[in-house]
Amino acid sequence: MRVDLHNHTTLCNHAEGEMYQYIEKAIASGTEYFGFSEHAPMAFDERYRMRFDQMEQYREDVLGLRKAYADRIEILLGLEVDFLPGYMDDRVLNADVDYLIGSVHFIGKWGFDNPEFIGEYQNRDIDQIWQEYFDAVTAMAKSGYFDIVGHIDLIKVFKYLPKKDIRLIAAEALEAIKKADMTIEINMAGYRKPVAEPYPSPLLLDEIRQRDIPVTFGSDAHKPQQVSLYAKEVVTLAKAHGFDKCAVFKERERELLNI
Repeated sequence: MRVDLHNHTTLCNHAEGEMYQYIEKAIASGTEYFGFSEHAPMAFDERYRMRFDQMEQYREDVLGLRKAYADRIEILLGLEVDFLPGYMDDRVLNADVDYLIGSVHFIGKWGFDNPEFIGEYQNRDIDQIWQEYFDAVTAMAKSGYFDIVGHIDLIKVFKYLPKKDIRLIAAEALEAIKKADMTIEINMAGYRKPVAEPYPSPLLLDEIRQRDIPVTFGSDAHKPQQVSLYAKEVVTLAKAHGFDKCAVFKERERELLNI
């Protein structure tokens, strides 16, 4: 897997391992472009993300590693930003980074992918949950803030699937992503979750290909051994669905590389 843009550090308070260990694993896996995209600071759900006063140290650490490993791999600096209206901060949205991943982890203030709050699924209509999630993805794309859509169908994480056709639920979001000229990541973390498949699903991947939306790849690693853990599977999946290029970002500019 040439490109891996979604990976975390201990600054998010729910990851393990030293940053260099992630890089060494990426090099051993044949990765050419490796990005750290730590959970960006926000005055909400603060225990699962880095603090504002850690942003500069994060930047220095990544750039230091970029220099140290320059002859072996290209290290990129990113942030994963929660799309949550009223809580996003200009210090994050205007940060000097290579790319911003926009992710939806909350429906309202419900952290739907957090096992602590899984019981809420029993209190709501599943089709409505999915529609609210993809409405948020649509709004995220229309905001114009982000380069990459993170784990586009994360709402399936616990395998609570809708009765309605997923392609219909996601259609407006995909159109907004296309209009915003965003990239969608193929995120392998889903293989490690109850749903046991990557984000996006093969059905949605077909819809993404039909719209000619670019893709990239992300391990979404929270420990070194998760880096490239399912790289072969996601690359094979991408090729099977007609993708022959993947995106990499430098200073917010996209470049497409052969997979």
